[in-house]
Amino acid sequence: MVSTLGLHWTNDVVGALIQVRRALRPDGLFIGAFLGGQTLTELRQSLVAAEAEILGGAGSRVSPFADSSDAAGLLQRAGFALPVADVDRVNVTYDHPIKLLYDLRRMGETSVLAERHPKKLTRAILERTFELYAERFAGPDGRVPATFEIITLTGWAPHESQQQPLKPGSARMRLADALGTTEHRVPGTR
Repeated sequence: MVSTLGLHWTNDVVGALIQVRRALRPDGLFIGAFLGGQTLTELRQSLVAAEAEILGGAGSRVSPFADSSDAAGLLQRAGFALPVADVDRVNVTYDHPIKLLYDLRRMGETSVLAERHPKKLTRAILERTFELYAERFAGPDGRVPATFEIITLTGWAPHESQQQPLKPGSARMRLADALGTTEHRVPGTR
């Protein structure tokens, strides 16, 4: 089963992953990709700074993204075996931040937050956001970057044929011997 760039829209990611795992046959593979926590960091930082400057505070205008360090844990919580999470960062550049917003709208990636900031996003806030974006992030050529962090999850529906961890203490070789190094004991440990 495959989910490409849709999980970040789910209100209950773990619940959705549990349903996916239940839909898979034993030893079935799930591969999913979603946008992670560093996605649009430049835009989010600029928007928060502009709102803080103009409104005296900032609120939710961009959907939250899962942190990459938590990604494999989502699969574990959903009961997947052999979970793996990979992170790719894609950086694109634009002539102007408004072109990024146009692309986001065309991609269907605008905010769907039910509890948005109570004050509307005004032209003044957007203009200041664009100014800050360019000041803080523009390259020597004047183009502004946009980061997209893509987290890819891979997990298997549990099955008895899958590899299993050995019981603690059942190793037949010391790790130091396998690595060809000398083991240094910590004082006060066995």
